[in-house]
Amino acid sequence: MKPVSEIDRYVIQKVRERRKALKLTQEDIGAALGVSSSFIAQIESDNTDARYNLKHLNELALVLKCTLYDLLPEKPFR
Repeated sequence: MKPVSEIDRYVIQKVRERRKALKLTQEDIGAALGVSSSFIAQIESDNTDARYNLKHLNELALVLKCTLYDLLPEKPFR
């Protein structure tokens, strides 16, 4: 298993925060992305190599009623 990168951790945290603020479940997010809720749980747990890809992020922005920029850091990580 690869270590979670700083940017992956940031994006995962932003998605989780926004999901909870909108009172959406992992099941809701999974259904919107066409994946299982257990896949979303794996992403949020940081215990697997599962990560969101660019297609997921685009769909997440729609579901979470935000922009892609809202899910990404303001400045690049070094």
